Amino acid sequence: MYDLNTNSRAATITRAQEQASTLFLAKVFNWMAIGLGLTGITAYFTANSEAALQVIFGNQMIFYGLIIGELGLVFYLSARIQKLSAQAATGLFIGYSVLNGITLSVVLLAYTMTSIAATFFITAGMFGAMAVYGFVTKKDLSSWGSFLFMGLIGIIIASVVNIFIGSSMMSWIISGIGVIVFTGLTAYDVQKITQIGSSGIMESGETAIRKGAIMGALALYLDFINLFLMLLRFFGGARD
Repeated sequence: MYDLNTNSRAATITRAQEQASTLFLAKVFNWMAIGLGLTGITAYFTANSEAALQVIFGNQMIFYGLIIGELGLVFYLSARIQKLSAQAATGLFIGYSVLNGITLSVVLLAYTMTSIAATFFITAGMFGAMAVYGFVTKKDLSSWGSFLFMGLIGIIIASVVNIFIGSSMMSWIISGIGVIVFTGLTAYDVQKITQIGSSGIMESGETAIRKGAIMGALALYLDFINLFLMLLRFFGGARD
């Protein structure tokens, strides 16, 4: 016999899970927006400070040291998230956003503000569309993970090789593949974050929620920034 009570309880659980995942995803996007805002503000003020530019770009060791520091922060935060306090995880994320803004100030020096703004809106549109897809699709995107990871490793290796080769054609190819990889990662990461939100993290306490939101924000922040940089290769107008 069809059990209406059982069906009603299942529907209630489903609605509760959907609400939890939506709330968690909202927290993730809030932190991502904060990170992007800090990066943009830092990049702007750095690019407009002669003293800062002289210190950062006047010595290649300092610039590459900042790049290494960024990578170190990402790896440390990812590896130690379970042992870090929520405040420490938040501080590292904010620190990374600021540090990334310092190094990305070179973008404001290399491209016109009009092309940067246009590329930003194109990135936001593509990112938003893939984020919505990742949130609403019933298709399991976990199978994308290995493919996208392989693509990401390929991009890193090809980029390092191209530093020595200096091929303009290879740079275009890397950017094209990068657009595909990071749009795919956006949908994949949003679905994964949504699943985390519906798995009970909202009942795990404020510390677990904050750390989970910070890690989700970091993943989406990296997707957005990298997609922006890849698209900038196509749409960015160089300064005279």
